[in-house]
Amino acid sequence: MAKNLVLEDGAVNVEADALAVLCNNGYIRIKTAADLLLAELRFAATAFPAAAAGVLTANAITDEDSAPNAGTASKYEAYKSDGSTKLWTGTVGTADADLILNSVAISAGAVVSITSLEHTVPKQA
Repeated sequence: MAKNLVLEDGAVNVEADALAVLCNNGYIRIKTAADLLLAELRFAATAFPAAAAGVLTANAITDEDSAPNAGTASKYEAYKSDGSTKLWTGTVGTADADLILNSVAISAGAVVSITSLEHTVPKQA
């Protein structure tokens, strides 16, 4: 028989909220497809409010004041506050992505601001 695990909202919210705590005071590293670091931003002391239906929507994120490199953003990595424990990797775009920027074209020295960041704990495996 095939596997078909389906979690209910209460279960995915517990998983999402546990993950959210790991992001408190953590880092978001925006990178090119070739892993060139374009920006490093910080999650807030409370990175996310409580999950709804397994969805985490980030609280305000501290801007990158001066991007270290220029390039096209294609992914981001979320890290714990220790800066070395990677929690997950997601997509970057101007729409229909996990992390939304005004533009994926980042110039060296530019301020980088995140419009929104959303992470979903899936209900079905």
